[in-house]
Amino acid sequence: MTGLRDQLHGLWLPLVTPFQGGKLDETSLRRLTRHYCGQAIDGFILGATSGEGMTLREAELERLVAVVREEMAAGRRSIPICLGLSGADTARLKDRLDETADWPIDGYLIASPYYVRPSQRGLSAHFEALADHAAWPLALYNIPYRCAVNITNQTMLRLAEHPNIVGLKDCGASREQSIALLRDRPKGFRVLTGEDANYLEALTDGADGGIVLSAHVETAAFAAIYSEHKRGNHDAAQAGWNEIAELTRLLFAEPSPAPAKYWLWRSGLIDSPEVRLPMVEVSSELAATIDREIARRMKVAA
Repeated sequence: MTGLRDQLHGLWLPLVTPFQGGKLDETSLRRLTRHYCGQAIDGFILGATSGEGMTLREAELERLVAVVREEMAAGRRSIPICLGLSGADTARLKDRLDETADWPIDGYLIASPYYVRPSQRGLSAHFEALADHAAWPLALYNIPYRCAVNITNQTMLRLAEHPNIVGLKDCGASREQSIALLRDRPKGFRVLTGEDANYLEALTDGADGGIVLSAHVETAAFAAIYSEHKRGNHDAAQAGWNEIAELTRLLFAEPSPAPAKYWLWRSGLIDSPEVRLPMVEVSSELAATIDREIARRMKVAA
């Protein structure tokens, strides 16, 4: 078992998966990995929502993990990896855990079953079955506006006692629920926000960090906000947040990760803004807005 519980804090990047011509773009993936390994991030999430994991074939997902690990080794920096897995069939997910058990990962990020809307007892049984079966630790992903079911705090606190469930990506859309969970959670159970627009707010409430798509663009700024807040420099953290808060809205103005991929393409980090259906690339109107924002930031930096 790895030390994921001790590593699940700070700024984690839910890495986009670059495509070109309908295939995994390994050249761009290597460039992305080298770039972000040089930044102050604390972990990668691969193949989850931002990585369009629902569209990846198993061979592509395995290659995604392998390429990222290869580039880490070449750069002599090791960053923990959580693999995003989702599904509505507990038995099939247990098979996926078996299929990925010997991959070079540090844990899993697993969302609630979508579409079927299980009861809280069903959610408990589902996650406990997976945690009992998994070779690597689990972080759960509560995102009711995607999965149509909320993991209540009562259920989460019970699951948090499982030795192989080490944390949560919190997109519960209820600050009240999040604050109560942070107050009542057992020692060592990590909670990271997954809501980019609430990043500083969540840190203020006691979250251990964030899994932040927008950090693809302003990585250093997001890392600095976390560091300043942790040191108690709340005014500096707020000032940093004021500089980038609008970015979190821009990158979600259309379904993610299309806006972030367009930005990364225009910035030269990936060779195509391609996404896989049913996702589509950004509209011409949003593309123009992003282009203007990139130009503005380049001018300010100069």
